[in-house]
Order: sequence, then C-alpha cells, then structure tokens
Amino acid sequence: MAAVCLCAGSAWAAAADLQLIGAVKARDHQLVRALLDQGVDVNAREGDGATALHWAVERDDAQVADALLRAGADVTAANDYGVSPASLACLNRNAAMLAQLLAAGADPNAATSMGETLLMTCAGTGAVDAVAMLLDRGATNVNAREASYGQTALMRAAARKDPEVIRLLLAHGADIHARSTTYLLPVSLGNPLDDVGGGAVMVPQRGYTPLLFAARNGHVENVRLLLDAGADVNEAAPTGESALVVASFSGQGQVAALLLDRGADPNDHGAGYSPLHTAVVRGDLELVESLCARGADPNARLAEGSQQRREAYWYALSERWRGATPFWLAAKFAEVDIMRALVDSGADPLLAADDGTTPLMSIAGIGYRPGSIGMNRRNQGIGPDAARLLKAANEQPTLEGTRLVLEFGGDVNAANDSGNTAAHGAAVLGYASVVELLAEHGADLNVKNQRGQTAQDVLCRQSPSHSLCITAGE
Repeated sequence: MAAVCLCAGSAWAAAADLQLIGAVKARDHQLVRALLDQGVDVNAREGDGATALHWAVERDDAQVADALLRAGADVTAANDYGVSPASLACLNRNAAMLAQLLAAGADPNAATSMGETLLMTCAGTGAVDAVAMLLDRGATNVNAREASYGQTALMRAAARKDPEVIRLLLAHGADIHARSTTYLLPVSLGNPLDDVGGGAVMVPQRGYTPLLFAARNGHVENVRLLLDAGADVNEAAPTGESALVVASFSGQGQVAALLLDRGADPNDHGAGYSPLHTAVVRGDLELVESLCARGADPNARLAEGSQQRREAYWYALSERWRGATPFWLAAKFAEVDIMRALVDSGADPLLAADDGTTPLMSIAGIGYRPGSIGMNRRNQGIGPDAARLLKAANEQPTLEGTRLVLEFGGDVNAANDSGNTAAHGAAVLGYASVVELLAEHGADLNVKNQRGQTAQDVLCRQSPSHSLCITAGE
C-alpha cells in the first residue's frame, strides 16, 4: 500500500512539473509563479528534453525566464538535439535574452549535437548585437564548422545582408578562405518538359567559400568586405564556376559589376561556360554590355552544360546546346536587344551549335516546345491560358529577331543534324508570320526533316486555313 501511495505521489509531482512547462507555453504568468512557489522541478523535461526555460526563451518571455533562473533553472540544459536556451535566443535574434542567459552562466561557445554554435546561429539570423556580445563574452570558436554542411559563422553571415556581422567576424579572425563541405551527388539534368537533357551525373555539391555565398545571394557590401579582407576575386566552386559566373548565373548583376571592377576574369570558362553565357540566360542586358566592355569574348562556345540549375529548369544551360555562343543563346530566348548588343561587340551571328542548329533556327523556334502545357521560352511553366496569350506576345520578338539574323546573312535553308530548318521551328510554334518571312527570303518549306516532316506540313496541321496551306491544297 505504501508503494502504491509513493508511486501516486511521484506521478502527481511529475504531472505538476510538466504543468510548469505547459504554463510557460501558455504564457500564464500567474500559474508559473504558483507552481514555482509549490517547489515543482524547474528542470523537468519533456519527451524531447526541452525544459521550461527552453520554452520561456522560445516565447521571448524575459519575465518568466528570469523567474525560472531565480528558481534554479539550468541555463546550460540542452534538449535531445543539443539545443540550449541560448541557441533559441540566437535563433530569435533576441540579444537581450541572450545577455540574460550569459549573465546566468550560459556558455558562449556552446554548440548543438550537430556542431551548430551560438555564433553560427546568431550570424545566420543577422543578430549583430548578439554576435558582438558572444565575441565580447569569450566566444573563441569563430571558425568552427557544423556537421551537416561544414559551414562557418562567416559563411552564414555572407549569405545574408548583414555586413556588420561580417566586419565583427573578420575582426576576430574569421577565415575568408574556408569552404563548406564538398560531396558528389548523382544529379539528373534531364527535364521531361523540355530539351534540357542528359542522364544522371556525379555533380560536386557545395564547397562554397564566404565570397561565393555572398556572390550567389547578391550582397554587394558583403562581397566588397570579403574582397577587401583578401578573398580571391576569381575564387571558384568545385564545379568550376567562378564568383563572377555564380553572380551572373544567379541574376546578381550588381555583384557581378563589382567583381568586374575588382579584376574578375570576364572570360572565365572553368565550368564550361562563361559569364557572358550566364548573363544571357538571365536576360541581363546591362551585364552583357558590361562584360563585353571588359573584354568578354562574344563568340565563346558552350563547352559543357550547367551542372546545377538556378531556380529550376528555366535557368540552366543544356548539354544539348554544346557549341552555343552567347548570341545563339540570346536568339533562343528571343532577347533581341541582347542580340543587337552582342553583334555590336563583335559577335558572329551565324555560328552554329555543335548539332548544326544555327542562331536563325534558334530564334525561329528550334528546340522550343511550349505545346499545351504552357511554357515560355525559358521553359517556365505559366499555364495554358497564359501560354495562349504569351504565344501571341512572343511571336513579335521572334519575328523581329528572325528579321535581324536574316539581315546578318542567316541561311534560311540550313538544316541541323535532325534535318530541321528555321522554318520547321517557326511552324512548330505556329508562328505563320515567321514562316512567311523565311519563305520570302527563299526558305524551302517542303524540305523534310529526319521524321519526314516538312515545315509546311507542320504549319498546316496547326493552321489549316492559312494561305500557304490553302495554296498547297489546290
């Protein structure tokens, strides 16, 4: 009987201890005080190891946190993942709470079971005051790496728009040359909706320095600080992408401009493509002009497709485009202003890709298959209704670009390795005006490709009432 009573009493005590955590979660200050007055276990843990102090910090409840600490809460207690209350204060960007915990004995060098230090967490959230406080209170693990990605506090800061955090970390010896962990991952470059093709390949992942993080995320001041501290302006990722290519491919034109000003190589081709290729993919006319002005080769050839995509399929360089020049890409994406700018900078508007597809074929529509799924010329899904509107909107720049390449001497009857001509491409898109323009310049609409299709056949299946089709049927 005594044993039964003891167990019942223990169960009641345990329930009361956990009730404290519930009261903290509910922000019930009155109940918290009452339970503390009853002497409940202030360090009782939930199933995952969290204590009442964890929840007070998570709720940014300084008053309850103070009461718990005064009642003997263990400020260094970590849950089952190694997360301490101080980690949560950093995650919440709550410098005042962090100060309260440090004053109560929290370790400024504390880390989770995965090696995530307080300094990393605070740097990753941009909590400048908290970072400064940790450094002032003795945080010495400024170059520690967490286990998942091998990132440091400086990498976390570089990926954010918080230059003050970078300044603090650099002043305390942060390593600007450190790299995140690199590993090989099988990646399929194929896209069932388009011609961005290829099988699975082993692609190096990560391996970024602080400069590469800043270049990718577009933080100009962060890039400037890192360069001033000695970062190599031509630093490259394991894929071969230089900081300039990373910035250009990520659509960070301002960062790319700064890197050029600081001496970045405008012709870097370590990844198999140049900054000019990636600037065209992003449709960045201003950057294209800047690169050309700095000596970028407008006739550089695509040696390899991109091994990583920017924002899914539509910002990628396909293996099928090997040999493509920046002008060829501008034609593919119907970037007429960029096409003109490249020619003004010395681009040859007639150079074909390795499979024989010419810029004229590219602008006319070879390789672009919007169909009914609703894709634009960068293969972005936009929905069938929008696609119908976009088809009409895209026909004009396609017509304009086709006329431009014809002015430069584009061969209307050239065929690629699949036997397709420019007229085949325009016919697939249903752009009758482009087919007519090509025909006016001597295009043979009855040439068959390897599938036995003529441009006229393709056009007439889509627009049987077109004059070219009516004439053919007579």
